[in-house]
Amino acid sequence: MPEDPNHPPKPNALVSAARYSEIGFIIPAAVFLGYALGRLGDYWLHTHWLYLAGVIFGAVVGFAQMIRMASALSRDKPDD
Repeated sequence: MPEDPNHPPKPNALVSAARYSEIGFIIPAAVFLGYALGRLGDYWLHTHWLYLAGVIFGAVVGFAQMIRMASALSRDKPDD
């Protein structure tokens, strides 16, 4: 029996859980990466403030990515 193109199959529950849990890891990972790169920049440039700029930049990038993922998930959700 061929699949109806107007009604795509329901996603697996594990796939959905993985997508939603990924949202929870984006912000901490982005903040940590910004902090690590800022500390590395502080070490190389002999400054003491780049880590803070890295944390702020990481938080902004993390929130932006979280919003993009949440909007993509809401677009993919069927309207049943």
